[in-house]
Amino acid sequence: MREGSKVQVEIPADKEKILIIDDEPSIRKYLQTLLEVDGFEVTAAASGTEGLEAIGGGAKPDFVILDVLMPEMDGLETLRRLMQMDRGLNVIMLSCSNEVSTVVEAIRLGAHDYLTKPFEKPELDAALLKCRQKKQLKAENQALREYCDQLTEDMSFLVASPQMLKIRQQILQIAPVDVPVFISGESGVGKEVVARMIHLRSTRRQQAFVKVNCAALPGELLESELFGYEQGAFTGAVRAKPGKFELANKGTIFLDEIAEMPPHLQAKLLHVLQDNQFSRLGARGGIQVDVRVLAATNVQVADAMRSGRFREDLYYRLSVLSLHVPPLRERTDEIPMLFRHFLVKYSEKFQKPVPEPTEHLLEATLRYAWPGNLRELENFVKRYVILEDNDGSLKELLELTEAQQRVSPREEVRAPAEQGLKALVRGLKDEAEMEAIAGALEKTNWCRKDAARMLGISYKALLYKMRQFNLDSGKGTRVGASHGTPVIRGV
Repeated sequence: MREGSKVQVEIPADKEKILIIDDEPSIRKYLQTLLEVDGFEVTAAASGTEGLEAIGGGAKPDFVILDVLMPEMDGLETLRRLMQMDRGLNVIMLSCSNEVSTVVEAIRLGAHDYLTKPFEKPELDAALLKCRQKKQLKAENQALREYCDQLTEDMSFLVASPQMLKIRQQILQIAPVDVPVFISGESGVGKEVVARMIHLRSTRRQQAFVKVNCAALPGELLESELFGYEQGAFTGAVRAKPGKFELANKGTIFLDEIAEMPPHLQAKLLHVLQDNQFSRLGARGGIQVDVRVLAATNVQVADAMRSGRFREDLYYRLSVLSLHVPPLRERTDEIPMLFRHFLVKYSEKFQKPVPEPTEHLLEATLRYAWPGNLRELENFVKRYVILEDNDGSLKELLELTEAQQRVSPREEVRAPAEQGLKALVRGLKDEAEMEAIAGALEKTNWCRKDAARMLGISYKALLYKMRQFNLDSGKGTRVGASHGTPVIRGV
């Protein structure tokens, strides 16, 4: 190997790992010494089989230097098998031969570069730099694709109506200011999209965005999910686990459905917001974090605070800046644009031609109030693309609209002669459901998770029924148990 002029090689703060696969001990030793002087962490394998075993055993080198001419399994066969195990490996081939066919085959199989022995040190440095640049470019392209995908979602969501244009402008003002933001709005209106847009336009956009659904887990599991735990902290904790706050360090954490968090956890979260410090379950010391907190809820915050479900001090700590996302029924001029956006998105995803909805179907989308907001509209369009049934989709919307136009179950019961026996039965069924749901909510102090469990239905089904019967955190109409007259609660 020829000695050449020495060049400075930039090595990242964390040592990069190199795996050398070569059957010649002198080459392995020379390369290992040369690269360790430059700050690399180097391991060596004497054959293709050893190299494959190292990768199969969990080794994740940043670079692989692989000799072509080896006994038993040559370098090209080793390269082929390495690529089958991990296409992301950065492989530099070494050979005494520079036959064009060998070089072409190595590049075709996935090698990043090819050096002919003997080579000078600057040539190896240049090959490593080339691999590093390709790796960085690939990561940047992936991040750019994700950003563009998210930007497309943002634009479809935030430029279709005056209300959302105003919210978009507020987001652009809020995002660079590193303080908590409280986002309110009904389920499905796009609160997570707003949170992601704030993150993407903040100074933390290069760091992690971590979402936690506070309603999805019971209190004990939610605490370990948020703050992590040490080994042996509880039965089954066989190893330590970092929490979401640790994973979001230097980035953003999005606490969805924050009002569903148990009170004792709300108190712990308040201390985290005040001190930027918390302790894992079972830990003695604290962990310092730098996290921007975005929180969201679909409940009436004033009612939740009045009933004691949501701490006032936590709300005021989280709501340094606030955004309210209006429901889709209040911005119907967005529906055609959103419908088209979802149409193209799912046609591409399911590899189907983009269907052309009829005028009647589009008109029906404007008449329906979409209680599930964007999420319901998106699911409807997804079904429409999959089933390719314009008439069926129109019929579904017309039935939903007709059912929605009934003001309340009690009004149906008042006019059985006009609507017939089926309407009477349906009205009685709805009334019974409303009474059962309202009763369960009262018994659980309007904790919807507990009410859903008591009723034996899913959390989402309960939310749908609450919207249907206008029952929301103590608001809405119930039939009086003793007098049979409407009782207005929470007004």
